[in-house]
Amino acid sequence: MAPQIGNAAKAQVADPVLTRIVQQDRTPWYKKRNLRVLYALLLPCCIGIEMTSGFDSQMINTVQISPAWQTYFNHPEGALLGIISAAYNLGAICALPFVPYVNDSYGRRWAIFLGSWIMVVGALVQAFSMGPAMYVVARWILGFGIPFCIIAGSSLMGELAYPKERPIMTSLFNALYFVGALVAAGVSFGTQHLNSDWAWRIPSLLQAGPSMLQIIFIFFIPESPRFLISKDKRDEAYRILVHYHAEGNSQSDFALAEMAQIESTIRLELQYSQSSWRDMISTPGMRKRVLIGSFLGLFTQWSGNTLISYYLSDLLKLIGYDDPNFKGKVNVGLNSWNLVNAVAISLLVRRFPRRVMYLTCATALLCCYVGWTVAMQQFLDRHTQVAAKITIFFIFAYQPCYNIGYNALTYTFLVELFPYAQRARGITIFQFFGRSAGFFTTFVNPIGLREVSWRWLITYCCWLAFEIIFIYLMFPETYGRTLEELAFLFETDARAEQVRQRVEKQLQRELGEFDFDFDKDSVNRRSDTPLVPRVQVRTTVTAGGRDRVIDERWETGGWAGDDHTRWS
Repeated sequence: MAPQIGNAAKAQVADPVLTRIVQQDRTPWYKKRNLRVLYALLLPCCIGIEMTSGFDSQMINTVQISPAWQTYFNHPEGALLGIISAAYNLGAICALPFVPYVNDSYGRRWAIFLGSWIMVVGALVQAFSMGPAMYVVARWILGFGIPFCIIAGSSLMGELAYPKERPIMTSLFNALYFVGALVAAGVSFGTQHLNSDWAWRIPSLLQAGPSMLQIIFIFFIPESPRFLISKDKRDEAYRILVHYHAEGNSQSDFALAEMAQIESTIRLELQYSQSSWRDMISTPGMRKRVLIGSFLGLFTQWSGNTLISYYLSDLLKLIGYDDPNFKGKVNVGLNSWNLVNAVAISLLVRRFPRRVMYLTCATALLCCYVGWTVAMQQFLDRHTQVAAKITIFFIFAYQPCYNIGYNALTYTFLVELFPYAQRARGITIFQFFGRSAGFFTTFVNPIGLREVSWRWLITYCCWLAFEIIFIYLMFPETYGRTLEELAFLFETDARAEQVRQRVEKQLQRELGEFDFDFDKDSVNRRSDTPLVPRVQVRTTVTAGGRDRVIDERWETGGWAGDDHTRWS
């Protein structure tokens, strides 16, 4: 495990039994047929969810460049422009109280299905808006639907993916934001030459595209095994793990170990959980998780990214670029650059500790904003073309710096930070603070740029300096562990020891005799005899020519040749 620094070094983690088993698996995912199918289905259903957010941010950015949009809505500015942009986040905030209930009661797939239909309705209302009020309402509806999909999709991604690929898959979840952004920038750039309202109605209509993909494909993928176990559907959960994580091998040591670890940990979590919001503040460990998740939500939106995402047109105008054609080209180029570096960084997340990436991200962002602020000040005071070009350079340099942490790691870190019983509520809290911060910044950014010009950027410089300090002192290291090994990250030593003993006992019962020496780098199993998995025992009677089951139960197998082994 990577070394820890700062106060975060005090975090506790369970012994990495399953992680050690995973490390012995040398077969890449693309050579596993069932895993290839799973990831292919997760692409449109889960990874593609953030395409909607990316499409929205760039659509509302690029339609402002369109003369037809400006004319139809009477050249909105100040508070009106702010509420048009911020209504999306306001809708998301209003939806958050309902999201954990749908997730934990009906499952991840139904939450995605519901949220996708809400966004389809919002896109249609937006495309056929008859005035500013209807346009704002449409954007509120779109925002209301997105949290259902994001919270469920990020959880489902982390809970279904094979442990070895989980960090990459959850990182790609956010990286696909830029696919939607790039499509929106390209479509809006192409339609702005239309001399009609369809210049902005077509992009609005196409915003329903990612949601339609989720509606079509969501029930082709399995439900989260962790959700099924929490609902006492153990057999169904085990079949999913065997099919996708063990390529159908029901006697796989890994599938049995994973099932044992998930089941033991979730049962212990639920034992201490009241399944209510009170859980989020009931222990010092949970309060620390909530604090970290809340500030991470603020960091993802108050690091200056909304200024570029929603008001690139105004920023370019401040440094002397008024040509809509030039603005459109810069926007398409910026989103293409974003997509390339975001995907590249997502593929590298397994190589670096989480804290290192977050600290690198925040430090690099501060450097970019300081340089950007100075360059913009020089242009506005001296009107030098060099300063304008340097400003554009820092806008482009900002993107990979942001993606190192706040894009690539956001949902990877959140899924690892919160245990299953509180995961939906934890990500909801993150969304609440993120959406609230997004609402605030998208509303005040045009006002700040208009009133104080380049000085508005200084506020972001100060905030980024605070982010560095907070990350150093508070963020734990979650690198290189399974979700269950991180379930009691901040809990007391007694709680961590309790879960360790339960998992060890369950693993011994499921897998046979293990040598659990946690001071060593390996876990040894007695290998002189083959493993017999859990077996189903049925007792039947024959009546009227038909067999009737009168008793059905599962019993734990052992090693072939042991006297206590039971066969079905």
